[in-house]
Amino acid sequence: MKYSVGIATLLQAATAFTLPNVPSFAAHRHVTTGHLNKVAPLHSVATEELTPGINAITSMNGDLEPLLDNLREQHYFRLYSVDMLGSCEYMPQELFECYSETCEIYPVDEDEIPDDIRSGDMDEHDFELDGWARWDQPSEDYYDISQFPEEFTGYDGSEIWTFIHERIAFHDDTITDEFNSDNWKADFNKAVSGLHSCISAHIIKGIEKKIDANEEFDEDCVWTDPQAEFDRRLGENGETPQAMENLYFGYMLLVSAVKNARQRLIHDCESGKIDEEAAEALRPVIDYPLLDDENIRVASKKLHDHAVKDEQSVQRLWEARLRTRDLFRVMNCVQCNKCRLHGKIGAMGLSTAFQVLLGRAGEGGDVNRIHRVELAALMTTLSKFSTAVSYCEKMKASSK
Repeated sequence: MKYSVGIATLLQAATAFTLPNVPSFAAHRHVTTGHLNKVAPLHSVATEELTPGINAITSMNGDLEPLLDNLREQHYFRLYSVDMLGSCEYMPQELFECYSETCEIYPVDEDEIPDDIRSGDMDEHDFELDGWARWDQPSEDYYDISQFPEEFTGYDGSEIWTFIHERIAFHDDTITDEFNSDNWKADFNKAVSGLHSCISAHIIKGIEKKIDANEEFDEDCVWTDPQAEFDRRLGENGETPQAMENLYFGYMLLVSAVKNARQRLIHDCESGKIDEEAAEALRPVIDYPLLDDENIRVASKKLHDHAVKDEQSVQRLWEARLRTRDLFRVMNCVQCNKCRLHGKIGAMGLSTAFQVLLGRAGEGGDVNRIHRVELAALMTTLSKFSTAVSYCEKMKASSK
């Protein structure tokens, strides 16, 4: 059944965020104007640990980004069968229809979906009940992210991000700092915050693009100044001083996960499971030197060491698997179709990274059990982070 739903963007979910009523470290969280609790920039031990990796990303991301952009143009990595009518299970909502063209997405024609992708997704429909990730069941409706890329829609998804940071992120006595504790739960929070930062960067880039195209903003839109929004959302003196650090942390985890999945990706290229054109676009990405830079592994090593530091840490990893599934399903509460689509891909990409890096016991997952849609989301999410980093570097330079 072909349909279009007008339900507005997760990309805008990052636009406004209410300060949670949780422990004191909540002041370091993404918040919105009017709920701003000013915090001095943090120069933590974690920042020092990550600095060599951040420098590696800064020096090499410029050449990696266009390779990832090209990869996103391939059918294997750009087509997703997504449930756009899934009900919100986490909060009561009034139906909100976004009638703006920026919110709308439409399924591609059936003859545009390669048979091997459709049949492969059907064959891989099974899942582990308590696994890291659970994608929507495949249907006849596929969406093409090259037709509907990330952009600014004006949608306010603050309610969803409030839920994510209050309920899906971890808050307990074992966490002394929300993002930088000797605990895998803080690493989880840091990665989720990194995803939030990535989405914020795409929002701000979309605002700038709208201005450059001389497009008008909606009358009630308050986010119209890219530099001001960058300083507020992502700047070190802004609402979340660790926003950029968390963005880089998430980027490092994704790069490390891709490296761990490299042999699986090579095998799929050689076996023909990944089509020849997509394989040609993929090879320079998985051969890129950044994947082998030891400084990048600092984030994944930190996550691993925290996950296996004692028996209790290993035994409690099921909580992270549960919450990555919740992170994906809460995207059904996003009332913007384009944002829901990209939100689900981002959540799945991050979940797949955790699945690859940790598995069930902290020592890594079996990459041969990962489905096509999970691999595609992993690579697409890495591309999202790469673009976000490039844009943030540009904005930081212009703000000096």
